[in-house]
Amino acid sequence: MLLFAAVAPALILLWYVYHKDTLPEPTRLIFKGFCFGGISALLSTFISGPLLNMGFYTTDPSNWLEAVKISFFGAAIPEETAKLLMLWLLLRNCPEFDERYDGIVYGTTVGLGFAAFENLMYVVSAGANWVDVAFTRALFAVPGHFAFAVVMGYFFAQYSLRGENREGAMVKMWLYPVILHGVYDSLCFFSELNQALSFIITLGLIAFCFILFKKTRARILKEAESNEYVGSGVSIRNHGYDVNHDWTDKPEDQ
Repeated sequence: MLLFAAVAPALILLWYVYHKDTLPEPTRLIFKGFCFGGISALLSTFISGPLLNMGFYTTDPSNWLEAVKISFFGAAIPEETAKLLMLWLLLRNCPEFDERYDGIVYGTTVGLGFAAFENLMYVVSAGANWVDVAFTRALFAVPGHFAFAVVMGYFFAQYSLRGENREGAMVKMWLYPVILHGVYDSLCFFSELNQALSFIITLGLIAFCFILFKKTRARILKEAESNEYVGSGVSIRNHGYDVNHDWTDKPEDQ
């Protein structure tokens, strides 16, 4: 039961993205990507550890600045870097990566593999309070990693499928998830640091998550509906895809 509670939220979100694909990806690659995501959770500690030793952040923040530091240097930067590395390793010589929507599929596969592994660690360490921890993380933490992964996968496809503005996509596929992740974690820490403003900050966190998840869902639906075969190494410019279409552009409601 504990294992199911920890992993089920990630699997449900993965199923949602996978079944939006008109030409579903091989299950062996989905399983491999999910495992790569779990590995990235371990890999991230080899990045966050040295940053901690160098004094970039503290594990017990006592003010808002320290909260921002641990949010970015202790979580967002090492975790999103590790996930991006594992996504690249998964797709670097992958002939099945030949559609625009595939970036979102594989990006979320890795991101949710990370979320499932991390969720399991939190739930197991919670002891008798594991139900509360599992429920809270299912509502916020796992969907958060899901949203960050959609952004990463979207720009990874832009970069990898060789359209125009590849340099911009290369930066965005790392920078945007890091910023979103860092803001999310900072809001979580802020609500704990200031009890007087905790309720207001929590409302801000809920609003941030709502907007993020709404845009994420809209992007998934839009990319799945307009998806088309591109082909490995073929310029997506020749297939009617505007690579300059930014994530921040508001997609039409589906």
